[in-house]
Amino acid sequence: MLIGGLLHDERTLERDDAPAAISLGDRYFAVRARSEAIASPLSAEDQQLQSMPDASPTKWHLAHVSWFFETFLLSRDPTYRPFDPNYTYLFNSYYDSVGARHPRPQRGLLSRPTLTEIMAYRAHVDRAMLDRIDGLPADLVTLGLHHEEQHQELILMDIKHAFSMNAIAPAYAPADVAQPVSGEGGWSRFDGGLIEVGHDGVGFAFDNEGPRHRQWIEPFRLADRLVTNGEWEAFVEDGGYRTPALWLSDGWAMVCAQGWQTPLYWRDDRRIFTLHGEQSLDPSAPVSHVSYYEADAFARWAGKRLPTEAEWEVAASDLAAEPTGASIEPLPATGSGLRQMTGALWQWTASAYAPYPGFKPADDATGEYNGKFMSGQMVLRGGACITSPGHTRSTYRNFFPPAARWAFAGVRLADEA
Repeated sequence: MLIGGLLHDERTLERDDAPAAISLGDRYFAVRARSEAIASPLSAEDQQLQSMPDASPTKWHLAHVSWFFETFLLSRDPTYRPFDPNYTYLFNSYYDSVGARHPRPQRGLLSRPTLTEIMAYRAHVDRAMLDRIDGLPADLVTLGLHHEEQHQELILMDIKHAFSMNAIAPAYAPADVAQPVSGEGGWSRFDGGLIEVGHDGVGFAFDNEGPRHRQWIEPFRLADRLVTNGEWEAFVEDGGYRTPALWLSDGWAMVCAQGWQTPLYWRDDRRIFTLHGEQSLDPSAPVSHVSYYEADAFARWAGKRLPTEAEWEVAASDLAAEPTGASIEPLPATGSGLRQMTGALWQWTASAYAPYPGFKPADDATGEYNGKFMSGQMVLRGGACITSPGHTRSTYRNFFPPAARWAFAGVRLADEA
């Protein structure tokens, strides 16, 4: 069944990682509470920050996800009274069908409404949702919850970028996870053939994950862990950022225009900025915050390539999801075999973000959720350490512009078998 930005079979409402079904009201409460828990270490001043046009203030995220429930669900009820009619304009993100919106690069200028007012708005929406939840379309409520989980990750991405611009390098949270030693890298082989990719329609999925369809894949090999900081240091020291032959034309233009010399948060003296503040660079941890252009250049330097999204999905389809939440920064690989497929970093693929055969967005405003962005973006797979638990699956298609660096994105190499 296609409803708005999702593919969903109403037989289940449980999370992908839940042992048993939970009520939709309990699920709603848990997701909403987690957003506020993520924001809780941040002061009102922190939550006002917008460090670049692509990022948003924390308090804007908290308001926008409430706007989503108010606009697409509560407004269906003629007895519902909006908290503030001005919020329709202030907290619309990109839904042109809904109406005009405040310019994205200027969200950090919204000192009013205050954080206190935003939290009151959330409480107002929560009361109204929980009073009506049994009569609301379950599929659309579920879409709203997965949408909020996406913004939970964006809150951490955006505050990390904002804090990185501060000379005192503030920490979002103290480091409290022991760093394991990285396992040795190897390769896993896959036979390929005529395979099916895409979501099968059972349980929740975003609309861009389907329709399920057949695709031919040649035999291939996939690196069994992510590229590490130590391996990226060798690329840097070998002149990787100074060798135009390694780069796509647009990528080399970005290197020259932006002065890229290392991944986004690397600093002098083998230091790196993290959500724990500035730390020593761990050579065994996976390299993070690199663009598609950098990932592609590294693969070319290594004599390998990036996997296609279909190859990645084939490799991940029979694996159990690796848990998230153990750390808010990616940890080194441990053990053996195919590792870090989920729960460490999003992984750039060689695939442009495009519709699957037969894809059709919904006719209403929620059809703008994914389809309108299917140009000029590259697909990432896997999920990151900051991704909400249970949010992703092997068919999940994330996407960013090829120059984006502030996402928790890393690199897995592929090669012909």
